[in-house]
Amino acid sequence: MTSLMPQLPLHVRDLVEQGTYIDFATVSAAGVPIDTPTYYFPSDDLATIDIATGLAYPAKAERARRNAQVGLLIEGKPEQPVISIRGRAAVRDSDFSANARRYLAEAGYDRISFGVSWEVARQAVWYWTRIIVEIMPERIMWWENFAAADGPPNVLSAAEGFDFPLSDPAPAGTASKPSKWPERSWTEKAQSAMARSAPAHLTVCDKDGYPLPMRARLVEEIDNGFRLIMPKGLPWALSGNATLTFQGIETFVGQVMSDGEYFTFIVERTLPELPMMKNPIEVFQPSEEVRRSLLARLGTELSRRGQPSVEIPVELPEPTRLFQIRRPVSGGSVKR
Repeated sequence: MTSLMPQLPLHVRDLVEQGTYIDFATVSAAGVPIDTPTYYFPSDDLATIDIATGLAYPAKAERARRNAQVGLLIEGKPEQPVISIRGRAAVRDSDFSANARRYLAEAGYDRISFGVSWEVARQAVWYWTRIIVEIMPERIMWWENFAAADGPPNVLSAAEGFDFPLSDPAPAGTASKPSKWPERSWTEKAQSAMARSAPAHLTVCDKDGYPLPMRARLVEEIDNGFRLIMPKGLPWALSGNATLTFQGIETFVGQVMSDGEYFTFIVERTLPELPMMKNPIEVFQPSEEVRRSLLARLGTELSRRGQPSVEIPVELPEPTRLFQIRRPVSGGSVKR
C-alpha cells in the first residue's frame, strides 16, 4: 500500500511536514483515551509520523505497544487545516543510541535549550534516552480550517488488510513504577488552566476504538467538571470515557455526555503533572529529587531491556531535511 500522506493535497501535506507539535492519543488498559501533546517528526518518505518519549517516563509508549490503535491531531494557524489521524503505532526501543541521534537530528536542540549549553544538556541522559513511536496512518481526516470543522471532513483511508509495522518485543520483567509527583486538587488545576486561557482538547474513542483528540471551541468550569462547545462536524460520537487536557499540563479523566448545544465533562480524577512540563528547566537541570527519581526509573527500564546507559553524542548530528523546513520555534516548551 502506498502511504496515505503523499496523497494529501499539497497545503495539507505541507502542514504535516512543517508542523512542530501534535496531540498524540493512546488508550490505557482500562479503556481510557489519554492525549499527550508532544513534538513530532515525519519520516523522510512521509510513511509514518513519529514521536518520542523518555525511557524514564515510558507510559504512553507502553500504552501504544499494548494497543497499537492511536490518534493524532495536527493544527496550524486559524486559516490552516485541522488534521485528524487514526494510526497504528510501532514502538522502537531496541537501540537507544540510534534513537538519541535521530531525535536530536529531527527535533533539534537550540530551540529547547533555554540557554543551557550542549556540554551541560548532554548530561541529561534521562531526557535523551528516548523511545520512538512510529505511527502509520490508517485514516486521515481533515478540514480546511478550524471554522470549517462544523462540516464533514475530507477523508483518505488505507486499503483493508494492510499489514502495519509491529512494535519491538516488549521488555522482560516488571515495569518500573511511575514516579510520585506532588498533586493538586482538580479544582486547583482547573483554575490554573482557565487562568492561562489554555486551549482544551477533548479525547474520546471512536466506534472502532481509536482515541481521537479535538480542540474545544469553548470551555467553562462548572461544579463537577467542564462545559464544552465542540465542532459539529466530527464523524465520531463524543460520549463515554474521555480525557480533557490543557496543553498536556492539566489533564482530567472522566465522562463526557451531550447536553444539547453543549457537552458536559464530569471529572473523575486527574493525571499527575510531570515536573518537566510545568517547569521546562527541570529537563536539563532538575532538582535533586526529580533527578533521583528519573535516574532510578531509567536504570530499571534499561535493565529490563538488557541495554547499557546511552552514550549521548559529543557533537550534535546534522539536522534532517524535514527539520530544516519546519517552522522555527524560539524558547518553546520542552515536550515529553
